[in-house]
Amino acid sequence: MNDGGDRLPWLVVRQDDNGNRYRVGAYATRAEAEQKADQLDAHGHKQLYLIEQAAAKQQ
Repeated sequence: MNDGGDRLPWLVVRQDDNGNRYRVGAYATRAEAEQKADQLDAHGHKQLYLIEQAAAKQQ
């Protein structure tokens, strides 16, 4: 499966109260990822949204 890691290197990850982590989306720029995290953060229920750079693919 190709998740677009080469073109979309910035990830938004949600971490729940138990420490479980879920990828919310992948974005081309850090600014896009931050904007999405800010939108999600504004929705009331407090979750932790993190911005991470995707790991480089090994070939």
